[in-house]
Amino acid sequence: MENLKAYIESGVLELYVLGDLSPEEALQVEEIASQNPEVRDEIAAIELAMENYAMQNAVEPSADVEKKLFEKLGIRADDDLETTSATPQYSDEPRIVRLDNSDGKIRTLRFALVACVALLVVSTAALFITYNKLNDAHDQIASLNLDKQKFAGVVSQLEFENKGLDNMVAMADSKEWATIRMAGQPFSPNSKMNVYWNKKDKSVLINYVAMDLPKTDAQHEYQLWAMVNGKPVSLGVFGKTDSTTNEALQKMQTIQEAQAFAVTIEPMGGSVNPTMEKLSVMGGV
Repeated sequence: MENLKAYIESGVLELYVLGDLSPEEALQVEEIASQNPEVRDEIAAIELAMENYAMQNAVEPSADVEKKLFEKLGIRADDDLETTSATPQYSDEPRIVRLDNSDGKIRTLRFALVACVALLVVSTAALFITYNKLNDAHDQIASLNLDKQKFAGVVSQLEFENKGLDNMVAMADSKEWATIRMAGQPFSPNSKMNVYWNKKDKSVLINYVAMDLPKTDAQHEYQLWAMVNGKPVSLGVFGKTDSTTNEALQKMQTIQEAQAFAVTIEPMGGSVNPTMEKLSVMGGV
């Protein structure tokens, strides 16, 4: 399995041990574990860690458990059973058969019964406490997984922005690239964007980090235009500026000459002519 370390560190094995996966997800974990000793070892380590955690945090019941148990059974802890010899009687009264001298055996059986019931109570209490501890551990694991996902998202965003900034610096220092800074128009006065035009091969690049455009909905996207002798020429469309799934740089269509560049908001797929009332940014060469 590719990237097995990332799979082990994803938190899915902890959720499997806690029983918090669907049957299909649990089956997938078991199939992967059957093929990868590292996964089997990790599952065993997680089970052992949770068992140790439960044992270390177990709470022993108080000393009056036996007293309360006797009270529930209607027996006093210091009561003894009466034992005398049996004498047969023939009357309408119920016949009572008394036991021989077996006080020691009865006392032993009674305390054995008490010990069993007390052990059951203790075990039930321990299981209840362990269940609560496991629930707390589950919540902590879920919180850690959420924090891990948020951290991964932040790292991805930082890498994306760092790459864009590095390219901005490289192009600013290069004599082959011209930087066209476009300013906001009445439709979106606070917007801005840079376009990079190669003087040698006439290629055009946009940098997602070096732009701030108005948000679009699912039915619209941005379209880049070059003004050539007073006429708009489409250089292609591009997506949302807040998407880190894009590369920091995107190559657009080449243009041999241009007097200005502009961006409008158009329906998905672009338009033949720009929608001037949605002109967002524009800048001269």
